[in-house]
Amino acid sequence: MKVPLANLLCITVLASSGTSFPLEKRGAATGKEKRVQYAAWDDVNVLAHGLLQLGQGLKEHVDKTKGQVKDITIKMKVLDVTVSELAKLTQRLQEDSEALKAKAQSLEERETLVLNVSMDLREKTEALLKDRKKDHERMNKLEEKVDGLMQGEGLEATNGNYSDARTIQWMLEAQNKRIDDLVERIKQQQEKLDKQNVRIRTLQNQIQLKSEWSSLKRKEDEVHLNASSEQRDSPVAMASDCHELFLRGETTSGLYTIQPTNSEPFEVFCEMTPEGGWTVIQRRQDGSLDFNQLWQAYQTGFGSLNGEFWLGLEKIHSVSKGGNYILKVQFSDWRDEVQIISYPFRLNGEESNYSLRILGSPAGNLESALSTKTSAVPFSTRDKDNDQKIDLNCAKQLSGGWWFSNCGRSNLNGRYFVTPAPKQRHQRKQGVFWKTWRGRYYPLKTTTMKIAPAEIENKS
Repeated sequence: MKVPLANLLCITVLASSGTSFPLEKRGAATGKEKRVQYAAWDDVNVLAHGLLQLGQGLKEHVDKTKGQVKDITIKMKVLDVTVSELAKLTQRLQEDSEALKAKAQSLEERETLVLNVSMDLREKTEALLKDRKKDHERMNKLEEKVDGLMQGEGLEATNGNYSDARTIQWMLEAQNKRIDDLVERIKQQQEKLDKQNVRIRTLQNQIQLKSEWSSLKRKEDEVHLNASSEQRDSPVAMASDCHELFLRGETTSGLYTIQPTNSEPFEVFCEMTPEGGWTVIQRRQDGSLDFNQLWQAYQTGFGSLNGEFWLGLEKIHSVSKGGNYILKVQFSDWRDEVQIISYPFRLNGEESNYSLRILGSPAGNLESALSTKTSAVPFSTRDKDNDQKIDLNCAKQLSGGWWFSNCGRSNLNGRYFVTPAPKQRHQRKQGVFWKTWRGRYYPLKTTTMKIAPAEIENKS
């Protein structure tokens, strides 16, 4: 409310209040009774209405003032934040300036060092040039002396001295010729040795192949000798794994039926390489199959052998229990870079929860992400917690089924993430990972696990 209106209200209040007091009527005679007048009710209403308007105006003025004070406070806070940011920016600029000064000083020191080195090199070069010049002068003098000896000029030499110089020259020429002949002979001998090494390697490979064929032949003969009459009349026994199929002449990768010892026949995917046949036990390539399965599924196997699949713990055990086997793990990232690591291993049976034991150091450029302790690590799923973490179910925490030790180093049966991976760390740790390659939270693009007899590694 403006000031003139307030003044007007004050005057009204004062004027009205003046009528509220009793008035004495002056004049006339002494002893007359005094008459008292009071304000009218309308005047009181006017006064009350004026006071009400004054209070309302004061309230509006106070509210408006509060709003202005609030705006000023907000602006002051913004100003404080701006000043603080400017101070931080100034500090950063000062730090950058100091860093640039330090770099400039370092560059100046390096430049000084380079100049000093250049000066030293120049001096050494000049000294070498001087020495070279002296050597040339000496050589020229020696050539002149030799020419003089050969021609008999400028020297008081006899025929005997001339013949001695000629003899020395012939001896030097003969020596040089002998050295050249020896170098040529050494080259010829080296070529012969290289050819012999190639022939020796070829013979060794042939001998190894013959020994493998003879070993396989002996095994087949023993099978035939120990077989019953019914077995003699039956067709040829099935191979126990993919490498045996390779030794029988199969060289094409694909689906085959095998029958390990004391096991029912079942179908597998064989990967045939120049070294032998590998039995594939797991493949991840496109995320089309959910690997967050229960114990029963991991025991018997699931998926399609031509796509993503898990062969089954019981089948893996039946194939590998017959001897020394190698587990090879191959994976790739989203730039299609490939890494391979292989282990000698033993997979125990159902009575020990298909515990996996690594029998030696891994082959390859990677550090192991499977437990290499002497004790075997049992297989674990979310409905059968066999991991070594007391207060946590790793399979439930990380997804899938795996040989979890303490949850954190590898899980090739986790959730398949197509890039970009989830931003939340608790989701990314459920992915397909191998900690020693690309880290704990990098989801791999493809994985393949395959097994073969240890002799295939020796052959390669």
